[in-house]
Amino acid sequence: MKTKFSHINLISKNWRALAGFYIKVFNCKPMPPERDLSGSWLDKLTDLSKAQIKGIHLLLPGYSSEGPTLEIFEYNHNKKNKTKLINLEGFGHIAFAVENVEEKLNLLLANGGSAVGQVVKTEIKGIGKIWVAYARDPENNIIEIQKWE
Repeated sequence: MKTKFSHINLISKNWRALAGFYIKVFNCKPMPPERDLSGSWLDKLTDLSKAQIKGIHLLLPGYSSEGPTLEIFEYNHNKKNKTKLINLEGFGHIAFAVENVEEKLNLLLANGGSAVGQVVKTEIKGIGKIWVAYARDPENNIIEIQKWE
């Protein structure tokens, strides 16, 4: 059986607002229908009691209508993640290849995001030159913005 990457999931405190950020800043496209999930099947799947998930899948830029997607979900009872750091074990970041790193970073900042460090241009031996920046979305999830030359 062939394996194919499907999606990345972000758990949000406000899924509509976070989806709007990724639509506006990174040109992601909504992939209807919106999700409003609940029931005993979801409780069994998540090992939670009376779970409800609302959210949407966003088509990532540069891919067909089959994805992969960015899945943004909000649970009826989210648990807070107190610290999201670039070197925290587990999910690190999502990356987008762009035409202009500084322009995209400025758009991100204008839409409620924040910078992690500085925009850097460097050469990675054996790979090539890269312009790159780390940033955060409005819910502090880390994003890499990159352009390879």
